[in-house]
Amino acid sequence: MNRRLKKIIIVIVSLYVLIGVALYFLQTKMIFMPEPLPQDYSYSFSGDFEEINLKTVDGAVLNALHFKVENPKGVILYFHGNAGELSRWGIVVQKFVEMDYDVLVMDFRGYGKSTGALSQKALYNDAQLFYNLLQKNYSENEIVVYGRSLGTTFATYVAANNHPKQLILEAPFYSLDEVASERFPIYPVSWVLKYHFPTYKYLKEVSCPILILHGTNDNVVNYKNSEKLSKIRTKGNLTFITFPNGNHHDLVNYKLYKSTLDSIL
Repeated sequence: MNRRLKKIIIVIVSLYVLIGVALYFLQTKMIFMPEPLPQDYSYSFSGDFEEINLKTVDGAVLNALHFKVENPKGVILYFHGNAGELSRWGIVVQKFVEMDYDVLVMDFRGYGKSTGALSQKALYNDAQLFYNLLQKNYSENEIVVYGRSLGTTFATYVAANNHPKQLILEAPFYSLDEVASERFPIYPVSWVLKYHFPTYKYLKEVSCPILILHGTNDNVVNYKNSEKLSKIRTKGNLTFITFPNGNHHDLVNYKLYKSTLDSIL
């Protein structure tokens, strides 16, 4: 092997290792895109809502909004995606308020006014805390759990460990390993990731009806993730709705989206 070829191999291997190390140490910033809010920020929405601050056993404070209507059909526990905060997501969930549902939506640790260190275990535990909170005022057959994108793994976890009326997953992922391996196919991502978020594992245990919604042109979470999830044998009945040419952000604009939700909510 000549000297030039050796140098090329060393450079390639060094780059491979360097990028792998960067992926390990920067993964939290790549997965989570929090937008903080000042602690004295005042939310402004039409209608009745309550701001909630829930303290966890490890000292985190989780900020949430509870929207309320007169004579609600039930309540929706909503887990949002990996970007934004409640001043934005509070607007997104108004469609459910308009359908005469109470809505509880929380910010993950580091998002908005929520505090606390991120970890896979903590995030799943936080999701369960808000389900527990709802159970103080609602029966389980009144609770619909809704997850969008990143939030689908927490919604699935909660539904697997409880007995809500319905689970709705918008643009879910099979596991974070699956998503990462699509983005970085030459790396052993399952060894590198601190967060695995095995949605598929929890979906198997969900006993309530399950609705999966996904667009075929989703360039954030590949449509194949929902195809794989839809083939899992679940305890509850699973319905998979495909949105031809739909992307990660526009399903709400489809008539099929509205008609589907109208039929189950």
